[in-house]
Amino acid sequence: MSIVLVTPEIPGNTGAMGRTCVALDMELILIHPLGFELTESRVKRAGLDYWKHVRLVEFASWEDFIAARCPREDQLFLFEEYGAQSFYDPDYPEDAYLVFGRETTGLPPEITRPWQHRIFNLPMRSEHIRSLNMANTATAVAYQALRQQYKG
Repeated sequence: MSIVLVTPEIPGNTGAMGRTCVALDMELILIHPLGFELTESRVKRAGLDYWKHVRLVEFASWEDFIAARCPREDQLFLFEEYGAQSFYDPDYPEDAYLVFGRETTGLPPEITRPWQHRIFNLPMRSEHIRSLNMANTATAVAYQALRQQYKG
């Protein structure tokens, strides 16, 4: 299973996701352009000394990712607050790609348009919140997706 961050902007979020990926034995895929340098201390500070264990793969663009990985439709799960389906609903395959967009703008329309039926949301019960932190959201999704496979 892989976490895919499309053009992330905040190094601390990417570092935190790297740490989560190590904990859950997931691959971290970064789609460029990034809003920071991977060498920034803020990435490594959030990832702590676990960063060296991250199974990191980078792609120059979403198109390069699609061309290289050729994901099946049932492997792709895109997450946006406007998703019509709850992240609780799908059956996540062991080789799923959990896709999250830029912290300030989410996933661009050129990515979401062809995959409208693969967009999921996390419930928010308060009207005072318009979005969740990307790293927190991705972590919640990762645990939900793994719940179906994990028996220990």
